[in-house]
Amino acid sequence: MEKTDTLIVGGGQAGIAMSEHLSRADVPHIVLEKNRTAEAWRTGRWDRLVANGPAWHDRFPGLEFENCHPDEFVSKDRMAQYLVDYAAMINAPIREGVEVLSAEPLPGEGGFLVKTSKGEITARRIVAATGAFQHPIIPPIVPQTADIEQLHSFHYKTPEQLPEGAVMVVGAGSSGAQIADELNRAGRKVFLSVGPHDRPPRRYRGRDNVWWLGVLGLWDMAAPAPGTEHVTISVSGARGGQTMDFRRLAGEGVTLTGLTSGFKDGVLHFADDLKGNIAAGDANYLDVLDKADAHVARTGIDLPEEPEARKTYPDPECLTNPLRSIDLAAEGVTSIIWATGFRQDFGWLKVEAFDEKGAPIHQRGLSVVPDVYFLGLPWQSRRGSSFLWGVWHDAKHIADQIEIQRAYQRYDGEAVIVQSAAE
Repeated sequence: MEKTDTLIVGGGQAGIAMSEHLSRADVPHIVLEKNRTAEAWRTGRWDRLVANGPAWHDRFPGLEFENCHPDEFVSKDRMAQYLVDYAAMINAPIREGVEVLSAEPLPGEGGFLVKTSKGEITARRIVAATGAFQHPIIPPIVPQTADIEQLHSFHYKTPEQLPEGAVMVVGAGSSGAQIADELNRAGRKVFLSVGPHDRPPRRYRGRDNVWWLGVLGLWDMAAPAPGTEHVTISVSGARGGQTMDFRRLAGEGVTLTGLTSGFKDGVLHFADDLKGNIAAGDANYLDVLDKADAHVARTGIDLPEEPEARKTYPDPECLTNPLRSIDLAAEGVTSIIWATGFRQDFGWLKVEAFDEKGAPIHQRGLSVVPDVYFLGLPWQSRRGSSFLWGVWHDAKHIADQIEIQRAYQRYDGEAVIVQSAAE
């Protein structure tokens, strides 16, 4: 039976980053990927998606994007190729097309027996690097038997795949807002259900949002603020990158609604929270501007003032008089896109390392179960943990801990009392 020190499950950005740091530490390891390297970027995104951060920032430290302007927002295909190129550059031992079926502790031996679609492997350690976006969630609001096309944003590719007619987009995070914008520009009638969200400026005073988050120390926040754990972030790199402003979207033809709350007899119902959600998003936007202005005043950095950034679009009718329901047939809505997030699935990992909701119990990726590690989780160590550069730093921390444990395991002394030292 094949043996390895560390088995990494997942060949996306987390698995690649983990492999790089283990290689640097001379830790024998294997990376198993059930599909292809960077599969989520290849097939789990819509056709026109671009990265939400500029190329100078959203990358691993060891490789820049070639023939690319630093401020460009690269396409999903280019991001996938970047990860493939990076894996090749570091000679990551990735085995594609190998699905991990189960990993169970070996009693009395230490390590794990890992059953895969291509046989069994024993590993001293397991790193679950399957990421945050595993299984799309469609809330059970509209029955699948209803006469309307329903799909998750994970399976949306292009406006042409949808039946003719209006579209209801549920969820106004980055994916939902960008898809609604794309459909509207394609000439579709679009309704957008807007829940709680943060709405940062794309750029301000000549710097991108990611730069401001860095200099203000906001990438290093260790945990979300209380009550904001489920608040999404609406930001976009589409068309060169512009601030996602819901009033602007409404002015261009998108009808905004509150949070989707129910469905009955062909009518979709919404909570009376649209004004509050928009106001909270505005407050987040202005808070970033205020913090940026304070940073400029404190440091004296030469960045031009931008008073235009504080001007707002006029309130659209759908905001001043929000809809509480729509009759889908009467409005010509033939499809619903659910941009409603994902759930994680660690059912293959047969250890007592999860809470009652199935979420990993860990400290910066170190599980409560010895020799089990998690990588690529949202807020794993900080706000930036889900981004390429963030997962790279989280991987380094885990690799350091693995190296420390390997050093202890190599010790073969007897803890004898050395008399001269004891006197």
